[in-house]
Amino acid sequence: MTEQIELERGLNLARENPSLADALRSHIVEDGFPCVGAKSALATGRLKVLPARSLTSAWNDIAIHEALLEWSEDYERDPQGLRSLAVVFAGPDDLDEAAFENAMWDRLNSLAAKDEWRGQAYDPHVSSDPTNPHFSLSFGGKAYFVVGMHPNASRSARRTPHPTLVFNLHDQFEALRASQRYERMRETILKRDRALDGSINPMLSRHGFASEARQYSGRVVGDDWQCPFSDPRIGA
Repeated sequence: MTEQIELERGLNLARENPSLADALRSHIVEDGFPCVGAKSALATGRLKVLPARSLTSAWNDIAIHEALLEWSEDYERDPQGLRSLAVVFAGPDDLDEAAFENAMWDRLNSLAAKDEWRGQAYDPHVSSDPTNPHFSLSFGGKAYFVVGMHPNASRSARRTPHPTLVFNLHDQFEALRASQRYERMRETILKRDRALDGSINPMLSRHGFASEARQYSGRVVGDDWQCPFSDPRIGA
């Protein structure tokens, strides 16, 4: 009963804050926004935006996790095209990069705990260990790569009007590689990123070469950085 009440609260909040979704969509269509994948998802109607209350609160975690489960099921039925699930939080808008990173991992830890509690298996194609080069998050049995964005990001490409977490299905990257579209898309994004900031984001790397956990928040971290994530299914 408590879970259902919290879910309904989260869904009601989403309905009452369409401006958060509109702000993200307007940001993506701007000429300077570098991610062509997000632009494609928006243009084809495959970008779902879920407004939420606060990145530093668990208020909407149940509703967010429910949306992720549905997103994984939808992809299983129809794996065509690029798609993204973006969660836009009403605030806080004054977090620096370190504070945003901490709040982001709090939310991801909470979502992972809910996935385990609901008996969802970890995607067998990736690792749940954030130190493993093949690490990815997993929700509803599907691997996800997360892009964190917020108003105070040092990289222009990661700067959005409100704190935002974008969940991208990992299978999409493999499909792009299989169709030989991945490298072309990656080069386009890198060129646009360089045009914005004069250099390529030093945290970017291909999957399997370094843990993608280092890329999620957008903050530049050193070799001694330790990921504040611990999935209940560690070792999967």
